[in-house]
Amino acid sequence: MNNIDLMKYWFESSDNDYETMKILYDNKKNTWCLFIGHLVIEKLLKGLYAKNNSESPLAPKIHNLILLSQKANLDVPNEIREKIQVINTFNISARYDDYKKSFDEKCTDDYTKKQVKNIEEVQKWLKEQ
Repeated sequence: MNNIDLMKYWFESSDNDYETMKILYDNKKNTWCLFIGHLVIEKLLKGLYAKNNSESPLAPKIHNLILLSQKANLDVPNEIREKIQVINTFNISARYDDYKKSFDEKCTDDYTKKQVKNIEEVQKWLKEQ
């Protein structure tokens, strides 16, 4: 696959995860909703990595959104960077039992609604790149 095909692959996978995130949100599965929201952003960043690194388009096998945005050579505005920093925490918080309980308590309907909005704003910005 060339870099554009890889970008399309990651973007399509992100779109599929976005649909899953919305289903989880509608069914008040807040913890998993935000975990999948992390994947939505991660896959967009990996797609942009592929686009911006045509010599070596295979994205690194990492989940850190901050590091991925740097490796994708993106000039991220502070407002988006701050949202990405919060979204970045959803990967670990939802995955491991020792973090999951406190994260689950944090994921009220209001908190989740706010974070889904943030995920959508970051998603929109990334797709414009």
